[in-house]
Amino acid sequence: MGTLSHAAIAPRLAALHHHRASHGLSHPSSPSLRLPASNGVAKKSRVVFAQSKSHNQDIDFSDPDWKSKFQRDFERRFNIPHITDVFPESVPIPSTFCLRMRTPVIEDFAGGYPSDEEWHGYINNNDRVLLKTIYYSSPTSAGAECIDPNCTWVEQWVHRAGPREKIYFKPEEVKAAIVTCGGLCPGLNDVIRQIVITLEIYGVKKIVGIPYGYRGFSDKELAEMPLSRKVVQNVHLSGGSLLGVSRGGPSVSEMVDSLEERGINMLFVLGGNGTHAGADAIHNECRKRRLRVAVVGVPKTIDNDILLMDKTFGFDTAVEEAQRAISSAYIEAHSAYHGVGIVKLMGRSSGFIAMHASLSSGQIDICLIPEVPFQMHGPHGILHHLKYLIQTKGSAVVCVAEGAGQNLLQKTNATDASGNVVFGDIGVHIQQETKKYFKEAGVPVDVKYIDPTYMIRACRANASDGILCAVLGQNAVHGAFAGYSGITVGTCNTHYVYLPIPEVISHPRLIDPNSRMWHRCLTSTGQPDFV
Repeated sequence: MGTLSHAAIAPRLAALHHHRASHGLSHPSSPSLRLPASNGVAKKSRVVFAQSKSHNQDIDFSDPDWKSKFQRDFERRFNIPHITDVFPESVPIPSTFCLRMRTPVIEDFAGGYPSDEEWHGYINNNDRVLLKTIYYSSPTSAGAECIDPNCTWVEQWVHRAGPREKIYFKPEEVKAAIVTCGGLCPGLNDVIRQIVITLEIYGVKKIVGIPYGYRGFSDKELAEMPLSRKVVQNVHLSGGSLLGVSRGGPSVSEMVDSLEERGINMLFVLGGNGTHAGADAIHNECRKRRLRVAVVGVPKTIDNDILLMDKTFGFDTAVEEAQRAISSAYIEAHSAYHGVGIVKLMGRSSGFIAMHASLSSGQIDICLIPEVPFQMHGPHGILHHLKYLIQTKGSAVVCVAEGAGQNLLQKTNATDASGNVVFGDIGVHIQQETKKYFKEAGVPVDVKYIDPTYMIRACRANASDGILCAVLGQNAVHGAFAGYSGITVGTCNTHYVYLPIPEVISHPRLIDPNSRMWHRCLTSTGQPDFV
């Protein structure tokens, strides 16, 4: 996204205004969990703590109140912006999302707003979801995430997503817009569809799509697309994006100018880290101008690399579709004399697709990811292990994430429109090095290279992703009507939550090489360390 992806990450969110308590938006006191006490006594030392790279601070563990101070700071950072922060005079109305309104509203609300006080389908504003659920007794435990040297348990609660009994926008006054940015991802149409359907259930009649990402805000040749249930009814049956996608876009100021001109007061942004940085910048600019606009993100990254979330939509479909490529590579390698199959999958910074696809297929001998360094040559290199596999098995299959081994390739200064460095092709490099190595060793090999990237990105979402997309789309609308802005929706420990955008965009979520899942993958492939 060019300038947006680098400059738009907002500064630390301000503390809540005192009036929020009157609207039922204050934090609950954290429920107590009876878990084992920490081992030992906290050392009188200072260590650098990084809850995320967007928030670094020194914690003085010799301070007896450090734990409560940490909890208060966490609550402040993970509190989500609300319309009443800027407009304290805002008066909520009964939600139009209730059992009496399961069909779109046709007439205006002349007779007042419907209510359904006896329906127990609403989420209380004080409902929370526990962010961390594992009590690690030692920092040396596999995958341990510790705050202090003693791995003290500290409760961390985040906002539960869902419909609220009171809303802060009158449906007949809403003009909602949806924009999809970045690259394609399975499930985009599913999310668009559910956002539109849920908006109509609330009673919104003015819904538009912004074509081709953020570019659509400034390009006069791109007209906004009217959306309705009739328009989106069957869009989920195909891949791609109904609205189109692109990278880059105009300045934040230009986009907010466009929002004002169009009368848009709800904006739903589907995209990855860079796109969310832009959404957060739009949110902050709207606040600066005192515009009553709700900006809500839905994380779209096939790489599954968004912080704090269990899973992002498109990931399950990518892993499933990758099986076709892996199976083809296996058959080619297994059928050839000294066959080697190489499959390159998505994953710029994170190897989740490669790891899960390798683990699920059971046909991979070597899995390479960006988080774990490796070398091609030498007694511990990949080529030496490939030679061993050829001698013992007769064939081998390699799965590599696109961002792995970039240190082995010639650097380029080229970037795409989103500001991402253009990577070299690690799959082609491994293919060429393999052919060269075995030719010099006098051993004939048959190397086949498969890159299914764009075939996977263009797929229709599978059933698992379809459900995830549906609920994410619904909860995005619930969050906007509840008056929240500058938030994104995701799953945390199987529950749907709202998170402040700055806390999830500071850096990509990465695989911990000491995690149990990576160890499971290594057990499946049987590969050694390549360093």
